[in-house]
Amino acid sequence: MKAFILVSLNEGNEQTVLDELKAMPEIVNAYVLFGEWDILTEVELSGVEELGSFVMEKIRSREDVKLTSTLVVAGK
Repeated sequence: MKAFILVSLNEGNEQTVLDELKAMPEIVNAYVLFGEWDILTEVELSGVEELGSFVMEKIRSREDVKLTSTLVVAGK
């Protein structure tokens, strides 16, 4: 399944966080943004449970992450 995860950071180290996220095999693409959100990631995972675990364990657990919002792709 494909999803997009918006990430808001506590501090302004977007490039460092972006590089670390891009190294994760689940992340297909990642971008630094201007505006309310700091980073947009595109992920490919096998299902909803794996997506939930990924978001909680690998993204939200980071000290520099303030908030996330996950958008699951419903169709193409």
